[in-house]
Amino acid sequence: MTTAEKKKPVEKQKSDVILKYLRPKKKMPHVWCAGCGNGIVMSAIIRAIDKLGLSKDEVVMLSGIGCTSRMPVYLDFNSLHTTHGRALAYATGVKFNRPDLKVIVITGDGDGMAIGGNHFIHACRRNIDITAILINNNIYGMTGGQGSPTTPSAAISTTTPYGNAEKHFDPCKLAEAAGASFVGRSTVYHTPQLEKMIIDGISHRGFSLLEVVSNCHTYFGRFNRRGDAVAMLKNFKETSVTTTKARKMSPEELEGKRIIGTLHEDDKTEFCDEYQKVADRLQGDK
Repeated sequence: MTTAEKKKPVEKQKSDVILKYLRPKKKMPHVWCAGCGNGIVMSAIIRAIDKLGLSKDEVVMLSGIGCTSRMPVYLDFNSLHTTHGRALAYATGVKFNRPDLKVIVITGDGDGMAIGGNHFIHACRRNIDITAILINNNIYGMTGGQGSPTTPSAAISTTTPYGNAEKHFDPCKLAEAAGASFVGRSTVYHTPQLEKMIIDGISHRGFSLLEVVSNCHTYFGRFNRRGDAVAMLKNFKETSVTTTKARKMSPEELEGKRIIGTLHEDDKTEFCDEYQKVADRLQGDK
């Protein structure tokens, strides 16, 4: 048996897992550009959910508006494609009504950090058991390449043609400061680590922010001379360091680096659990 023949069953098995959760006849082809990191993230989510042994009926996936927010349309879960920036508000309602379900929000740096920033902060503050997967490509993609809250200072976009004068958000630091009990970061290059992070985030009881640094070579890469999709993924490889390695590095050595891994985790109480205690106490007083 050749090497190719030995690999074929494994490759088919992986393909079958992906197809199991897609809606290929209903919603394909997708709208993403060739080489977009969204497909890598979607595959990692599928593998994570499959490894967790969750049925399709146990998962609710929600999104707002944008390139990343098309993802729930392609996946065969209970899904809501909501209004711009409001996915976390809808997700809060879903989780509050059905706390037994795994609620996952797919958002982007524009949808989640700009128009959705208020909902993001308060979802973190409540520590409600929602997994928010924020795909950060540093720019608005679907609407034409405008600067977003995570567009780096001096970077070029259609709304900052001479360089971005604003400071940018660090979504992970914002989430931790606002009260999220699980915060992690990965990139679309580091797929094994990304898959594990998604498993950990979904398994965690409380609000989980999973930032996934991704490429928009169509706009951000082209405007800022970062190259094609392959070049941008190579850059993610070269500029990322794990939390373990980062702890051994000086501030000077960490300059220009991106720390990936679990950045924050604690076991503070979850919002639905706390609300149930209030309800139980009131019912006991009757």
